Formats: sequence, structure tokens, C-alpha cells
Amino acid sequence: MTPSVPPPAPGKFTASGRFAAVNAAVKSLWMVPPRVMLQRRASRTLLMHALRASARVLFLLAADATAFVLARAALNVLQTSHRLEPIDAATRWAVPPLGSAGGWQMGAALVVGLLVVGAYHSGDDWRSPRKIVSGVLLAVGLVLWRDLWLRGIAPVVVHYLTAVAGLGVALVGARQGLAWLIARLIRIPFFSSPAERVLLVGDPELPESRRVRERLEHFGVLDMMGWVSIQKNARVSGDDKLLGSLDDLWSVLQNNSADTVVLCGMLGDTQLRQLLEAVDSAGVRLLAVSRYDRLGGWVRPSPISYRAMPFMELTLPSLRAQQLWVKRCVDVVGAGLGLLLISPLLALIAAAIKLDSRGPVFFAQERVGRGGRTFRMMKFRTMRVGADAEKAKLAHLNTSGDARLFKIPNDPRVTRVGAILRKWSLDELPQLFNVLRGEMSIVGPRPFFESDLATYRDHHFGRLGARPGITGLWQVSGRSSITDFEEVVRLDCEYIHRWSLWLDIEILFRTLPAVLRRTGAY
Repeated sequence: MTPSVPPPAPGKFTASGRFAAVNAAVKSLWMVPPRVMLQRRASRTLLMHALRASARVLFLLAADATAFVLARAALNVLQTSHRLEPIDAATRWAVPPLGSAGGWQMGAALVVGLLVVGAYHSGDDWRSPRKIVSGVLLAVGLVLWRDLWLRGIAPVVVHYLTAVAGLGVALVGARQGLAWLIARLIRIPFFSSPAERVLLVGDPELPESRRVRERLEHFGVLDMMGWVSIQKNARVSGDDKLLGSLDDLWSVLQNNSADTVVLCGMLGDTQLRQLLEAVDSAGVRLLAVSRYDRLGGWVRPSPISYRAMPFMELTLPSLRAQQLWVKRCVDVVGAGLGLLLISPLLALIAAAIKLDSRGPVFFAQERVGRGGRTFRMMKFRTMRVGADAEKAKLAHLNTSGDARLFKIPNDPRVTRVGAILRKWSLDELPQLFNVLRGEMSIVGPRPFFESDLATYRDHHFGRLGARPGITGLWQVSGRSSITDFEEVVRLDCEYIHRWSLWLDIEILFRTLPAVLRRTGAY
């Protein structure tokens, strides 16, 4: 007789229970739309781009410093060598003195000049002799400008030309040497960094498309993943891989972790908008072979030479790696100083809530943040305990008619102190702690409930491309008086696409008048 197996103790997992938990987790992950998965991965892609850009700038600064030190040492030898005494007068006339043009102020001027002309930018500009010489021309002019008025035009012009020639040759040689060194070291496994993963979009059978692929592959330091065809029934030849069509773009980007997308042909307006939205959500940069004239107000085309080929880089001014770092620094400093300054007010509000009604001071609620990740958003409690359980009974009072925008004027669940806090938006102040934890930003889209994701259409997920904010375009445009969910999504996506530090400052300045007007505050 088989002995009976006792039931598992409460809280314990059996093997089947663990399997069920894992299966549920996998199922929930499988149910996440591809574009949300791309938004979650976007931060890693942006970080890789930022690390490559930072490494490029550091290597270029090292090469420029080396070239400048060598040029300065050669100048010092030229001016102090006794062997040049027979032509001492000529050297004094032709060679710039160490004190003005050869001093370290010239090194700082070189960095400024090269920055101004874009010789530290991505693409091939960093090794362009024209860019380098332009930066040297500007730098030497900055240093010798004062001497032009003190020493006369003739010697300064000669010193200008000799300094430009010497420093130009040194810098061009150093950067070409750096390019030669990188091309060889990157093939050694010990030195190689993760290769840039390139996805090609276009017709693989067109000669122009094949030419672009062959040119990019010629460098041997790119991971060419394959093609996304414009046509549904396209075919590829040779070693090319066909990963799908434009309709499969979200899934292709998710499954292949692309860093860069190269567009090898012309797309219609709808297809181009689809491509821009996908690469923007994924944090991927887009390079186009052809020029596009009708791109809309948000898209910024800029010419770039990439792997010795001319491209147009199409970017949206949405949150990128460097912008995310700037925004995060502003958030941490702003939230930290804000909590420090308003701490007496927070203590007074906490005491008022405790005296007014029973229950905790703070109210935490699950909300959806960047990339669909959930977090617990902090607020001062403004309703009686158990108010969430009463939500279904009061659904008929929802003035928006949309469950995703649940707003009830004169909500019977709101306490006396809670009504005052809501009227002046003081209940939102604890969200500064969410900002410090990195779950929210001071300015951004408004966070919504996880249950709302099931009703989202494709374009709704665009609002998950940034950290949610305490204030934003929706809040300063009317708050609860805006009862159309599509308008809320439009404002949130507009903020992400238009982002700049000045836009954040503008919204912050508009927030106080919006609070004082109390429009839609309930």
C-alpha cells in the first residue's frame, strides 16, 4: 500500500509549483509586445553607442595630445639648437615662439578648434584632413590674434602659416596612425570590442543596395546581420540573410539586437514613419543612403560620412544616451534639493493626514514606467482606507467615460485633508523619492496602471519610451480636464519626440501657474 504524501506546507513550492511559477513568468514575458521589449533594451543599446562615442573621444584626445607634445618638442629643439646659429635670424622670423604659439594655451585652443569644426564627431570626420586642418586654422588664429596687434602683421602671418603647417601635419599624421592602429588591433580578440551590429533595410537585389553592403562589409569590423526587405516576397543571393519584411521590423529588431540600421533605398511616407518609430523606440541609429525632403518637423537629417560612404543620419530629438545622463543628473539634483527645502512642509502634511483620518500617511500604487516596467509610485494618502476596493462601485461616476482615465469630481472617498492636497497637487510631492530611486523623472509622461496595457494599440506604447514624470505636457495642458485618452497619448509622445532641456524648463515654469489655476485638479 502506497503511503499517503502529506500536502505541502503553506508557502512551500513543490516541483510542479515551481514549474508553474516559471511557466507563468515565461508566459508573461511572451505576452509582452515586441516594441515594449525593444524599449526595455533601448537603454543598453544607447549605452553601447555612448561608450563607443566616449572611447572615440578619449582616443582622439590622446592622439592629439601626443601629436601636440611631439610638435612642441620639435619646436623647442629648433629654437634652442646651436647648430642653427648660422640661420638664427631666419628661424626667429619663421618659427613661432614657444611663449605664445607653442605654449600649452595652444593645446587648449586646438581642442576647442577641433570641437568647433566637428573633428570629434562620429562617422569619418575625425580622420578627415580637411576637418583637422580647419580646426588647426581656427586654433592658431585664436592664439595669435593678440600678437597681431602687438607685433605687426608680417611676422604674425609667417608664424601663423608655419604653426598651421607644423601642427596640421602632426595632427593628421597622428589621427591617420590611430586609424591604422585601430584597424589592426580590432581584429585581435584581446583588443576587440563588441562589433557594431548593422541591419540593412531595402531591396537586396538592387545593384545600389549590394554596393552599400559590399562597401560596409569591406571594413571587416561590422557584424552584418542581414536584410529587412521593402517587398514581402524579396529574395537574397549568396551569403545574405533575409530576416523579414518591414511588417516584421519590430520582431526583427527584437531578435537581432541591432545597433545601427542602414536604409538602402527610398520608402514611402508611411513606411518611413514606421521605420523611424521602430528605431527610435529601440535606441538604434538610422543611416539613409538617399536624401529625404519630407520628414516632418521632429526628424533631424544630418549628413555624415560613415565607412567612407556619404549618408544622411535621420534622428528624432528624443531621449538619447547623453540626454538621458543630463536629464538624470538634473533629476537627482532637483529632487534632492527639493526634498531638502520642502521637508518642513512634508512633515506638516503628514501630521495633518494622521489627525484627519485613520490609516497610513503614504499611499503606494503599482504603475507602469519606462519600457512597461512596473514600480510603486508614492503619494500622500488622500482617500479613506480601502478606497481602491470601492472603485468598481463608482465606475458610473467616471466623467471621462474611459477606464484608463478614472476621474470623479467630488469623489466621496476623498478625505477633508485629501481634498486640499489634491486641489493644490501637494499629494504628488512624495514622488520625489521615486525620482531619486530612478523610477520617475521630474518631467515626463504620466504613469498609468499595468492593467491598461491590455487595451493599448500600437501607437499607445510610444509613451513608454521615457521615465514617467511628476509633471509633463498633459499636466500643464489641463490635467483632469483632458478626458480623451488619445489626446493624453499624443501629448506624452510629443514630449518624448520634442525633448530638450529647455522643454523641461518650460514645462516646470508652466507647472506653477497650472497648479495655481487648479484647472482639472480633483
